[in-house]
Amino acid sequence: MTHDDKKKLELFALTMREDILKSTTAAGSGHPGGSLSAADYIAYLYEKEMRYDAKNPKLETRDRFVLSKGHAAPALYAALAHEGFFPVEDLMTLRKSTSHLQGHPCMNTTPGVDMSTGSLGQGISAAVGMAKGAKILNLDVNVYCLNGDGEIAEGEVWEAMMFAAHYKLDNLCVAVDVNGLQIDGKTSDVMNTEPLDKKFEAFGARVIKADGHNFDEIEKALNFFHENKNSGQPTVILLKTIKGKGVSFMENAVGWHGKAAKPAECDKALAELEEARKKILEA
Repeated sequence: MTHDDKKKLELFALTMREDILKSTTAAGSGHPGGSLSAADYIAYLYEKEMRYDAKNPKLETRDRFVLSKGHAAPALYAALAHEGFFPVEDLMTLRKSTSHLQGHPCMNTTPGVDMSTGSLGQGISAAVGMAKGAKILNLDVNVYCLNGDGEIAEGEVWEAMMFAAHYKLDNLCVAVDVNGLQIDGKTSDVMNTEPLDKKFEAFGARVIKADGHNFDEIEKALNFFHENKNSGQPTVILLKTIKGKGVSFMENAVGWHGKAAKPAECDKALAELEEARKKILEA
């Protein structure tokens, strides 16, 4: 990846983080922590990886993205807005009763959302269905799914992976946002699902680990997916991330899972991100 490409991605992800904070603060509710941890991966998907047409969101040959951890909707909305699916100004209507941007993604109201999600575990089941459908129709379509590491405790996730391996869905790329925290505390305390790599391998997937905030490693992991497209096995990327990434007082703090920043806290967070922007531009 070139220096300019990386800088562009870093700035895009930073803009997403600003929008996550602004929109959840304006709403007075939402899930900033897990949205911030997922921002870099989602930024890469929409900027460099996925094939889509923002002017034709229902294009049959488009790649699909399923945000199985649907509470991270603010990150997805930010990416979709800046990619042209709907006006950026809409982001500030998050969670309003008259808005198409609800607390969890809805495919019936929001352009660019490929699956309504929120009930944890169900998104990945929809993703494997999409991947199987593409195989049946002989379409060159990749299906990307992002799960949370707390969500992996859901049995439905493993049923879906068993299905994906059995039907040789090598057009399916599942990523797990391994930030170590969920609503009730550390995932290791609430329900320890490690070792995730061995478990996914046992269910028939090819597994690669990556730093979820390092674009070179994200690119390497997605290249691994493409290199294995004819393997007959789904790919799983275990993304090591930091909940609340980019905001010092939110990082690794479980309390920011489902709590919006107050205006003064948002201003403080935005000031930190502005300093980060200056460093990126100077690099």
